[in-house]
Amino acid sequence: MPLPDRLPAGQPWPFGATLAEGGVNFALFSAHAERVELCLFDAEGRQEVARRDLTARTDQVWHGMLPGAGPGTVYGYRVHGPYAPLDGHRFNPNKLLLDPYAKALAGGFQWDDAVHGYSRGAPEADLSFDPRDSAPFVPKSVVIDPAHDWEGDEAPRTPWGETVLYEAQLRGLTMRHPGIPEPLRGTLGGLAHPVMVDHLRRLGVTAVELMPVHAFLDERALFERGLRNYWGYNTAAFFAVHPAYAGAPSSLSYRAPLDALRNAVKALHRAGIEVILDVVYNHTVESDVFGPTLNFRGIDNLSYYQHAPHDRREPFNPTGTGNALDLGHPRVLQLVVDSLRWWVEAAHVDGFRFDLATTLARVGGDFTSAAPFLQAVAQDPVLAPCKLIAEPWDIGPGGYRVGGFPTGWSEWNDRYRDGIRRYWRGDAGQRPELARRLSASADLFDHDGRGARTSVNFVTAHDGFTLADVVSYAGKHNEANGERNRDGTGDNHSDNLGAEGPADDPAILARRLRRRRNLIATLLFSQGTPMLLAGDELGHSQQGNNNAYCQDGPLTWLDWAGADPAFIDFMGRVVALRRAHPALRRTDFLHGAPSGATSGTGDALPDLAWLRPDGQAMAGGDWDAPDSVLGMLLSEPTAPPLLLLFNAGAGDVDFTLPALGAWHAWLDTARTPSVPQFDPAATAYPLAAESLVLLALGMVSPADIGNDFQ
Repeated sequence: MPLPDRLPAGQPWPFGATLAEGGVNFALFSAHAERVELCLFDAEGRQEVARRDLTARTDQVWHGMLPGAGPGTVYGYRVHGPYAPLDGHRFNPNKLLLDPYAKALAGGFQWDDAVHGYSRGAPEADLSFDPRDSAPFVPKSVVIDPAHDWEGDEAPRTPWGETVLYEAQLRGLTMRHPGIPEPLRGTLGGLAHPVMVDHLRRLGVTAVELMPVHAFLDERALFERGLRNYWGYNTAAFFAVHPAYAGAPSSLSYRAPLDALRNAVKALHRAGIEVILDVVYNHTVESDVFGPTLNFRGIDNLSYYQHAPHDRREPFNPTGTGNALDLGHPRVLQLVVDSLRWWVEAAHVDGFRFDLATTLARVGGDFTSAAPFLQAVAQDPVLAPCKLIAEPWDIGPGGYRVGGFPTGWSEWNDRYRDGIRRYWRGDAGQRPELARRLSASADLFDHDGRGARTSVNFVTAHDGFTLADVVSYAGKHNEANGERNRDGTGDNHSDNLGAEGPADDPAILARRLRRRRNLIATLLFSQGTPMLLAGDELGHSQQGNNNAYCQDGPLTWLDWAGADPAFIDFMGRVVALRRAHPALRRTDFLHGAPSGATSGTGDALPDLAWLRPDGQAMAGGDWDAPDSVLGMLLSEPTAPPLLLLFNAGAGDVDFTLPALGAWHAWLDTARTPSVPQFDPAATAYPLAAESLVLLALGMVSPADIGNDFQ
């Protein structure tokens, strides 16, 4: 169909490019634009073939209908308006812009000076104006047909109390897996492969938390150092899957990345595993005033980004990445909520982890638990049932907000990570902190009706040391990042146990293994929601790099061939123990109240009690003692009481057991195998140095506890 000289008006909704009767409807929000051009390209996105104005404007939305267009139409925008950086306006129609609602991308990105709205190197810096066309160097938007055969897919809807998260970087998860065909490695197809699904089931995890799969780009600084953005926290398109995660582009349609995600979700759902997306709505790829002009900056910089009240030239930067989206603006808030709903409805994902979530809840620069974004999600019928996890901090004023999010949200708990690491490192005076973190950090989260699941507990995450490195390095070793080891935190609460890095001393290796077992068992036996880091079960090391965001290679790709099968089995058994014992995964906070349970001798038991090595209850002065031994008695009405014994000290202890009946040992991290031989008639347990023990009252332990234990 010939392209008309003037496009029909179409509709101002929905935003983005939408299939409609007779063509495609385009709608773009810009409050301050003076003119918007729709630019059409050939199928590969290399050659611009036509331009037409969106002449219709309704309530600051520019819109038009393209007759005869359909799926596969490749397009972009050029937006005209004032170039007045001191007033917050950075319009430059020489720069081709991505549709904020683009569902797929065509073509790649190439760093060139033309992608900047200003002239790099000009004396006026970002106040200068660059007239070059950026189209040859930037990706284009693509119209897709969102239809998909879901084959009866059903969400597992795993209760929070039964949830075990597994954080993974998609590419590194399978790049070195020998059981996955090479074309699928590093892709969503690799995640969906039966070998990978079987591994996740073997571990007993219930949800995979994928680091960003939104389309992202490499920062210029990394490009100039010959490095890549590996983690993906540099989003370019909030509705599009990163194209490389679908596989070789030569054989793919533009909808293939989305379909690859859908197929992975279906495969995991069939195995009873949920999919959580790590999403980055706090900032964008455009960075600070010296970053590229790719979408929001050129569409309406003043509306989309936060700015200081009296300085519209510089963006407000609580993220440390150069900019922050302004979710206080209703259209920006709508963009983010629409994106979230798209992933739930179009890809069936089960929840989200929000990077630097404090930024999303800032109003006028300050965090508030009543922020429009938090209220919008809470009332949305699509989003409210999802698992919502906040990374509750950013680097802006008042940015550390652990415990500050409203009911309905769970939060990453870095206080848990630090406290548990310090305890097992043997730091003095850590028993009070250990007790607080074992009991779901009620001191932080027990308010406003929130439950124990609010605390997402972890000892390792993508940002920091791996488990193997926590016990192998006293300091960070980030030289490979090209920043002279100045990046990454120096506060790791780690320990090399006698040798920095790899060691061949059997005594050191034995202590490292036991420390890893202690950390993982503590994590899975704590109240709250546990999160494992992919690769920790394999013994994966990043050679002491605690900020491997730019390392796309063997340093970060999981070494499946070098995995420790025994440790995989150990982690699977510990996860199975958590699943087997309801007292380990209570949904309410425990404060020593009557549990409704009684012992074999008829004694009423509290839901939680802390014990000294002599078996007596901890009293006020006991908490101040330097002793590192602690007992944790857990009771609930539907299952036998449990007793956890902790000893981070260097000496063995005979721990007197409560005289409630016969205690059976289920796990001892100092024993191999980890299920110990123990006389249930004994009155004390020989608690080894640097070890953790789990006992159950009157419940006989099977000889072998695997992840299929019921």
